[in-house]
Amino acid sequence: MASIENITLDVADTEAAELFYSTAFGLDTQIRLRASEAPTTGFRGFTLALTVAQPSTVNALIEAALDAGATTLKPAAKSFWGYSGVVQAPDGTIWKIATSAKKDTGPATKQIDEIVLLLGVADVIASKRFYVGQGLGVEKSFGRVYVEFAVGSSPVKLALYRRRALAKDLGLPPEGTGSHRVAICGEGVPFTDPDGFAWEATSPAAAPS
Repeated sequence: MASIENITLDVADTEAAELFYSTAFGLDTQIRLRASEAPTTGFRGFTLALTVAQPSTVNALIEAALDAGATTLKPAAKSFWGYSGVVQAPDGTIWKIATSAKKDTGPATKQIDEIVLLLGVADVIASKRFYVGQGLGVEKSFGRVYVEFAVGSSPVKLALYRRRALAKDLGLPPEGTGSHRVAICGEGVPFTDPDGFAWEATSPAAAPS
């Protein structure tokens, strides 16, 4: 399974979640939804990151998300790496909107350049080895801290980060139990990674209702 076709989020109310994602971020085929009441508490161990061109676009997307019902976890602010903010969707999924730019170079838009699924893992090296064994190629690697995989023409990139470091970056305690409430969908044989994240073969069952 060398690419991600979409990310499936398990949500309590598919209609409400579909409205949120189309209104807030303009997402369609990249994010699928399915009804689920699987128990989950605390940090679910992942975030979806939207990479954009400039700070005004970060602000525009965060404002749209808040207007659509999201809550703020970390207000947008400058950092060493650029400019970013974190919000939580009504279904509980955490979204980070970020840019490496620190100044605007044009008018504000809501254009998303890249979607990254960032998994918080217990052991970056072990998880990297596991995914290489599943056929994914490494695009960037920073030792035990961060790994990003090459996923070809996939609409969603995959990256790994230490779970505690990811939770801290999002402004959350790292503890959490129960379902991740996310599935990674693409072609190939289904499997589950060392941290319990499930990969599923793409099927019509993953589509929004």
